[in-house]
Amino acid sequence: MDLSYQHSQHQRILKQRNLLFTVTGALGIASVVLLGVTLSRDREVVLQPVLRSPLTVSSAGVSRDYLEMITRDVVLLTLDRNPQNLEYWMESVLAISSPRAQGRLKADLMKIVEEQRGSSIAQFFTIQSMTIDPDRLTSEVTGELHTIVGSKVVSKQLRTFRYRWEYAGLTLKLIGFGMVEDEKGKKP
Repeated sequence: MDLSYQHSQHQRILKQRNLLFTVTGALGIASVVLLGVTLSRDREVVLQPVLRSPLTVSSAGVSRDYLEMITRDVVLLTLDRNPQNLEYWMESVLAISSPRAQGRLKADLMKIVEEQRGSSIAQFFTIQSMTIDPDRLTSEVTGELHTIVGSKVVSKQLRTFRYRWEYAGLTLKLIGFGMVEDEKGKKP
């Protein structure tokens, strides 16, 4: 009887061991499948709503709304400046620019800083319209560029500026901006 009892105990333990190996194998396969699905899916980050709708940033590309909001903020940053904030202005523009474009941008920005340092010339831009192309990662903004000397507005001109972007990972970076010229080579 003792032998039969031990045999049944061993059979029960073998069944438990086999069941444990089967469950472990199934969980391992499920983990590998889930890891594969996770790695192959686009990553998204949900941003708090700033304007009219919640935003998501995805590794699949830049959404039109996100590019529009970023462009709006960058236009105000890049085109609103005065002699008192030139260093902050330049550092801020460089902080949002792509590392591969920073050298060229810094050289261009330094020219502006040197021209405006010590002067009483300030400028600001009022946006009238915006064209966004998330596929080509470009934005064009049209509006009035106001130039102020001292406390007097000396110029108010309709201008269009183009912004070019780079999207890598989940990061949108500025790679260039400037005034758009018309077909005759003159500024609009």
